Amino acid sequence: MQIAASPYTWPYDGAMDPAKTALMVIDMQTDFCGKGGYVERMGYDLSLTARAIEPIGRLLARVREIDGFTVIHTREGHKPDLSDLPANKRWRSRQIGAEIGSEGPAGRILVRGERGWQIIDDLAPAPGEYIIDKPGKGSFYATDLDLILKNKGITHLILTGITTDVCVHTTMREANDRGYECLILEDCTGATDHANHLAALNMVKMQGGVFGSVSDSEAVLKALEQL
Repeated sequence: MQIAASPYTWPYDGAMDPAKTALMVIDMQTDFCGKGGYVERMGYDLSLTARAIEPIGRLLARVREIDGFTVIHTREGHKPDLSDLPANKRWRSRQIGAEIGSEGPAGRILVRGERGWQIIDDLAPAPGEYIIDKPGKGSFYATDLDLILKNKGITHLILTGITTDVCVHTTMREANDRGYECLILEDCTGATDHANHLAALNMVKMQGGVFGSVSDSEAVLKALEQL
């Protein structure tokens, strides 16, 4: 089973094996795509990140029907005492009017345990699905993600979530450097600026697929019909 993608049909090494593949759902939290969260407090258009919710939901529903397919969710957030929050990251968030750790409509911004930090109800993890809590943009930084993937024999990653140009892209770059074969889905991702979303996807396609390949949920669902 292969998936139609650009610049190459994915994966590069032949048929996709669900037992060796993980669907990653990155940072689909209220703080990034819900009312009163971090992104809205910064003044960005929520529809640009919320666009990913429906297609991810459809894909999740199908993947959950397939034995052996691993689903991994991530959440970005900091300890309540902010001891894992770099000073420059806090300073930057303060400049844009959404200081991490400050009180907001969804609780303290980007703080673990707060309502804004939680994954939205529409994409809530199912029993047995992994949740990676990360203090930074990349899903491998200061987490046990790589250990989990290696122990489960996972070599291929399908990436979804937000934002395309920051946390998803950082995770894809980190994974690529570690030898994972990556696919990013255009309609299952979104950024706070649509031009940045498109640019991030275009970067993946350079040099024959420098970080992997680009597809969409419909192509994946079509390929999964073969199972």
